[in-house]
Formats: sequence, C-alpha cells, structure tokens
Amino acid sequence: MKKKWLIGNWKMHGNLASNKALIEGIRAELPEPDPRAELVVCPAFPYLYQLKDLTAGTGIYVGAQNASDHLQGAYTGETSPLMIKELGGSFTIIGHSERRQYQGENDGLMGRKSLAAIDAGLIPVICVGETAEERDSGRTHEVLARQLDAAFGYIRTAHDKIILAYEPRWAIGTGIAATPEIVQAEHEFLRQRIAIRDKEFAARLPIIYGGSVKAANAISLFSMPDVDGGLIGSAALNATEFVAIYRELLQTIPADEAA
Repeated sequence: MKKKWLIGNWKMHGNLASNKALIEGIRAELPEPDPRAELVVCPAFPYLYQLKDLTAGTGIYVGAQNASDHLQGAYTGETSPLMIKELGGSFTIIGHSERRQYQGENDGLMGRKSLAAIDAGLIPVICVGETAEERDSGRTHEVLARQLDAAFGYIRTAHDKIILAYEPRWAIGTGIAATPEIVQAEHEFLRQRIAIRDKEFAARLPIIYGGSVKAANAISLFSMPDVDGGLIGSAALNATEFVAIYRELLQTIPADEAA
C-alpha cells in the first residue's frame, strides 16, 4: 500500500512557546496518527531540535524547509543536510516556490540539493510548479518537465526515499487553490513524465499537492487518483485546521487498504 502524506510547512513563523503550543494542540486533536498517512511538520531551522523533543514518540516526523547542496565546507550561512539529520530531521523541502521567487534558486540547484539530502539520509520533498503567466501562456507542461528533468537528472530514480510536490506558484499564499481537475491533470502529467525513466518508480512515487489547501477543500483534492496528500502552508499553523485536513485525507483512503 502506498502511504499518504500530510506535510506542514511552518515557513518563517513560530517561537519556542508557540511551537510547543502548536504541537500540543495537534496531539490533543490527534493523540496518535493513523499509520496509513504520515504526518510531518517543518519548522524554521532554529527550532529543529526543539521539535525533535516535542514530537518524540508521537508518530509525527520533523523536516526542514531547505538544505544546502553541500554536505560540509566553507559555505557561510548554509545548513548541511547532515546537520538537519543530526538535529532530528527526517525530511527537507527542496525548491519551494518562495525559495525560487525570493532567493533566486534554479532548477539545477534543486537537483543538487535533492541529491545531497538523499546522500545525508533525508527524504527530499521536491517542489515543482508554474507561475500564473506560465499557465496563462500554455507552458505549464513545459515548465514542469524542465523542473522535473533537472531534479531527476541528479537522482537515481530507483531511490524510494523521495516525495514530489506539485505547488502551482499562483496558488501559494493567495487563498486560490487549483481545482481538483487541474491538480489531477498535472499530477498525472508528472507521473507519466517520470514513467518515461522508470514505470515502477513512477507508480509508487508519492505526489502531493500544495497551494491554499484547507479542510473545506481537502477531500475534493485528495480524492483525485494521482494525489497522495498535501504540502500545507498557513493552515498548518492552526492545530484544529491541520488535523481536520489530516482527517479528510484519511477519508480518501479506501476501506480495504488496511494498515
């Protein structure tokens, strides 16, 4: 059975007190995650070790929001994937649209970061997605193919420790979610593109959606056949809403897929 995933990206929010309150709130709403759907939270870098302690024994995993493409060296201000691993992280988001927009990260860097994360024992959550202008001009598949090929040009496709996230840049932080039909079409394209390299890998690769997901629209998005969960932004900062999205995700798992 291919597991479902719900990953919370806390972005540049939080402090010691609010992080503790948020995890306690999630645990109060959800004492134990369902083994069919993994739950991951990605705090800002300084709080990785705190989150390791707060989530110990809870079934909640911890990830980072970024990682260097180098494991060590004279790279001032960067954070090695090995450091993330040592501080309790199991995942790292790679190539988020905000990193592309504000830090100028490109496709090649995304591929190198993904490989470094894998080499350090982390699971990269590789983000791809088009801008509004690219969609309006009919270049969505061209953009997704370019981004995907750049990432997987560095990665051995037989590697199972990868998650792919489709996050259309026009839906990030805007309150405008892509329709379920759009999301399914792009997820299907991504899976078919990867199948050119490796059909078996493409079939089992989790592809999740990110972009203004809320409890109100979660089940319609997560019910699509090629959608394996969500990368959640602002809604992940509200324990009640985040757990509600998680419960909606569980509703989309067929009853015969027992844990």
